Amino acid sequence: MNFAFSRETTEVTSQQIKQVKKWIYQCLEIDEDISICLSQLQCKEADCPPIETVISIMDNPVRQYKIHKKIADIKLADISLLIGKH
Repeated sequence: MNFAFSRETTEVTSQQIKQVKKWIYQCLEIDEDISICLSQLQCKEADCPPIETVISIMDNPVRQYKIHKKIADIKLADISLLIGKH
């Protein structure tokens, strides 16, 4: 796949990022000492969504999840759907 960091202006606040991370810690029952990285990517291929958020849980091994939305559009229900995917 051909991904690039999004160049379009996306309105995401630090509060929204903190909220999404809080939901991830709660829903996936992650120890708060483990870092979480959120990356918003733009796909250039025709068959994929235009924006995708990649969630990387910096555990050993690193776990990754993808949500086909902008960070600002992610809701608790989206995070809940990740339960049991790894």
